[in-house]
Amino acid sequence: MLVQRVLMPDSPLESWTVLGDKGGIVEPIERYLVYLTDIERSPNTIKAYAHDLKDWFVFLDRRGLDWREVRLEDLGEFVAWLRLPPAGRDGGVTLLPSAEHHCRGDHGQPEAVRGQRSVR
Repeated sequence: MLVQRVLMPDSPLESWTVLGDKGGIVEPIERYLVYLTDIERSPNTIKAYAHDLKDWFVFLDRRGLDWREVRLEDLGEFVAWLRLPPAGRDGGVTLLPSAEHHCRGDHGQPEAVRGQRSVR
């Protein structure tokens, strides 16, 4: 999928769209981006939504999910998927690093605990 800038003929309006892998417009995304354009949202806002919706639809496509039938668990998996580096989102990574591993400082204590003063 690709986020593409759109310039309106004979108009100063600028917008964004998302093209599918075969080059066609992704209809559900397009309808929402057109709505944002119609209510005069900033082109930068529309661009940000376009990128986020592209990520959402790539995630759904890779899992074989229909956007109209998403469960809460799918949304949680999407958030975890977003935390992966882009190179790891292709399915090659099956285990996320634990938060404990990343927040430990010296002596194996979590950063929030290390350096705390004791109350007397």
